[in-house]
Amino acid sequence: MALTCWEKIALVIVAAVGLRITVRLSLTVWRKLIAPNLGLGIDVASQGKWAVVTGATDGLGKAFAQALANKGLDIVLVSRSLPKLEDVAANIKRTYGVETRVVEADLTEGQAVYNKIGKAIEELEVGVLVNNAGTSYDHPELFTHVSEETISRILQLNVAGVTGVARQVLPGMMERGKGVVINVGSAAGAMPSPYLAVYSASKMFVDKLSADLAAEAAPRGVTVQCVLPGPVATKMSKIKRATWMAPTPERFVEASLKTVGIEQRTTGYPPHCLILGFINGLRCICEKGAVWLVARTMLNIRGRALRKKPKDEAASVSKEDESSEALAS
Repeated sequence: MALTCWEKIALVIVAAVGLRITVRLSLTVWRKLIAPNLGLGIDVASQGKWAVVTGATDGLGKAFAQALANKGLDIVLVSRSLPKLEDVAANIKRTYGVETRVVEADLTEGQAVYNKIGKAIEELEVGVLVNNAGTSYDHPELFTHVSEETISRILQLNVAGVTGVARQVLPGMMERGKGVVINVGSAAGAMPSPYLAVYSASKMFVDKLSADLAAEAAPRGVTVQCVLPGPVATKMSKIKRATWMAPTPERFVEASLKTVGIEQRTTGYPPHCLILGFINGLRCICEKGAVWLVARTMLNIRGRALRKKPKDEAASVSKEDESSEALAS
């Protein structure tokens, strides 16, 4: 039976859509699973002798520093707590046999601190920068209830800090014609995030900055990548127990480093792309539904945090009382 003209057109459209879906799925599987596990990304150790890691004393920053040291890079650790810096630096040096340096720097203090970092690394061959330092809310909260201090700190650290540190490191990389910059954003910046408005907006800035810097840096031999983590078991996320969806920092970083040179914009850890895929897919079907779902989730987290707060404060007071009694006796 011969097909009508409209049936032929419909068949062509279905075939074209099917081909596009197949190609997109194949590319996704290649980038997320096959290429990283075949080791087709950039060998970060080939980019230079030193790596600079901000926010290096806890969580993802510490895990990045350890993973890069394990690959043979010497490490410059940047953070605001000198005792923690010295402790982590000594541990890395002892464990991995690499050279370490520390820079005590509160990135919320602006240009003077960025210049201090630039001065500390001016004689070093920096091959990798992990722009990890960042901060968030204590818990999801209504924008009008967030303190001015918290908003200022988020903007200074997540926006100005990331920009200022990149500005100190990129010129040397471009001059040498090689290097890798990893800017740590957040999945919250790539999807609706009511009750995390300022934090998510600051991480969207990191995403946009990274994309445009990547275009500028690529012709000069430098790779700029934006990592958009979902939940990771760190102090900032307040997730205490790691799961397959909320990995340890070490597991996350191991997966993330395999994507350098393969994906310019990545969740780093494959299961996290399911979160973004689900929310963004729901947005295509029903934007309001996606926003409602995230808002309800954030409000539930906020409610649990507020219910837990009096208990934590009471426990803190109890410990202080016990300490006072012990001293008195």
